[in-house]
Amino acid sequence: MEIIGGGRLEVRITGADVGKRVSVRYVTESSAAGDRFTDAVGVLTSWDNSVLLITRKSGESVRIAESTLVAGKVVPAAPARRRGPAATFPELARVTARAWQPVESEALGEWTLRAADGFTRRANSALPLGDPGLPVADALRRVRAWYEDRKLPAYVQTATGAEGAQELLCAELDRHGWRREVSAEVRIAALAPIGDLDADVSAVRLSRTVDESWLRRYQRFGEPSPAVRSVLTSGPSVWFASVAGTGEVPAAIGRCVVDGRWAGFMAVEVDPDQRRRGLATSVMTALARTALDEGASAAWLQVEADNDGARALYDGMGFAPHHHYHHYRWAEA
Repeated sequence: MEIIGGGRLEVRITGADVGKRVSVRYVTESSAAGDRFTDAVGVLTSWDNSVLLITRKSGESVRIAESTLVAGKVVPAAPARRRGPAATFPELARVTARAWQPVESEALGEWTLRAADGFTRRANSALPLGDPGLPVADALRRVRAWYEDRKLPAYVQTATGAEGAQELLCAELDRHGWRREVSAEVRIAALAPIGDLDADVSAVRLSRTVDESWLRRYQRFGEPSPAVRSVLTSGPSVWFASVAGTGEVPAAIGRCVVDGRWAGFMAVEVDPDQRRRGLATSVMTALARTALDEGASAAWLQVEADNDGARALYDGMGFAPHHHYHHYRWAEA
């Protein structure tokens, strides 16, 4: 906090700082006894009617009455990562999108409307990576109509927590009646250490195609449709990994998309009865070695915040959070 002469705290932000990263201290009734103050750090996404809205890195929004502020200042963006690959948000957003492509897409300015018969939110949401070419309220009406024509719920995918991310758009979505349904982390790591893991890869089978056996282990859909196969096989250089199980369903599977320097890991699943045997590590190590052979040097993946087992696995492999992504759904009246 900013301290001036005499040890006093000072509010050094105004409504003109909307869009900037700030740190504030404020009085709250929920503070523990003897600790009257609470701190918040994030992007100042609005300051209307004497109420501040601050969006934290996780995407959580905090509403603060102006009258409760005791200190506030603009702070620089979070420091660059000191380990692993350097990556901007726009670069990583486009890489992750190319690894999970829709069946149908349409441009709306610099936004992309995506549909794949309802298979996953990522392939059935608007991806806003720039200016839609018209006011946001009008763009959102176009998004709603586009998905209504396809009898699909209207989603917009956004991101928070990285320089150049979309905290202001998240606040706009909230104001226009959209509600955040799902959030996850995008994590990145150096690729070589994953390929160097001491893992048994002898039982991992790699293929360029997805077969019926692999699909039986994949748990993200019911009966596989053409859209499912289309999305799974999309991407610049796609690999599928599997470890044979006791029957026709593999004990473990995984998917990797190599795109320039990046290798993206998805659909890593293990039979619940075969967990804690290192199968997920073996799958990822085998895929990482293949990606290294293709010239990749950096890795990314997406993991939901409540998936503690996967988070622990990826922590051990050196993955660290880069940003959070969210899916906002139009909340119909």
